[in-house]
Amino acid sequence: MGILILALIVIFLVLTTYMKQYKNPSDKKLARAGILEKTTQAGTVNFNYAEGPNNGPALLLLHAQTLDWYTYSKVLPELSTKFHVFAIDYPGHGKTTCPSDYQMTAYQIGNDLAGFIETVIGSPVYVTGNSSGGLLTVWLAANRPDLVKAIILEDPPLFSSEYPEIKKTVADKLFAASYGAVQNENFNGNFLDYWIENGTEFFKTYTGPFGQPLIRFAVNNYRDANPGEPLEIAFLPAPAQEMLRGLNYYDPRFGASFHTGKWNEGFDHAEALQKILCPAVLIQAHFDYLEDGVLNGAMSQEMADRGVSLIKDCQYIKVNAGHVTNLEIPEQFIGILVNFFLGE
Repeated sequence: MGILILALIVIFLVLTTYMKQYKNPSDKKLARAGILEKTTQAGTVNFNYAEGPNNGPALLLLHAQTLDWYTYSKVLPELSTKFHVFAIDYPGHGKTTCPSDYQMTAYQIGNDLAGFIETVIGSPVYVTGNSSGGLLTVWLAANRPDLVKAIILEDPPLFSSEYPEIKKTVADKLFAASYGAVQNENFNGNFLDYWIENGTEFFKTYTGPFGQPLIRFAVNNYRDANPGEPLEIAFLPAPAQEMLRGLNYYDPRFGASFHTGKWNEGFDHAEALQKILCPAVLIQAHFDYLEDGVLNGAMSQEMADRGVSLIKDCQYIKVNAGHVTNLEIPEQFIGILVNFFLGE
């Protein structure tokens, strides 16, 4: 028993030291590719973004909700050899900052992204967006066609994220938690802390009884050792690592606006899709329904088919992957982008 206890103590100390010193190996690959993190002001937003060398046409990448630009770290080095890549943290995410009264709506964020394209990139772009980033891609293509050459929609929640349909999705659990944080007078400003503290049901369902205290320990341990640095939790699968990194920055006002329906005010998905004239690809990932009929995924097959039918020039691709396809099947994702945008 004494030997077992000693072994557990040693394992704990080694793991703790490893977590404190861990740096994502993608950092070096991004640096070798010449991809730099930058900031710029556009309107009232101070945008944080990653830019690569000018090796081809401009490509704007818009991440999924709760994540940040770094979710594209597996694909940016290769894409940067053929494109001038710009991976951006849009408002509510990453290190991008905006005023406390900023309107978390597709209309406001879409207009500010258009301002970023005009002031920083300075020419029409190819755009790919995942999840909420896909919705913003739809907004840009529909409302600023002068800035968009072609688009790839990476598993966007078309129709399912409109109110009140959003209430029938798994995603609304996070949005409801976001709304709760915004309304909570004791909210400390960091949504990750709030989510861990109030996510007992989530952890019990997806990680088992020890997940919640283990994640809390890992997060606090890394923060103490690396104050102000992006959160990196080494022992988790890549999608979970990126989710925690993103939640560490996430502004819950963004999710709360989905929960209340405010995000889509003035942005009817069907009308916007019909306005898109540029070539498009719609990527659909896995989805299913829970026993209570709740949609577990971005779109049902019916929603995806409807989206494709409303866009005048749209290809459909079904992939064997989860929601963040660029992270789960990076090589296939790169192939889709290069083939569609460059015709290679």
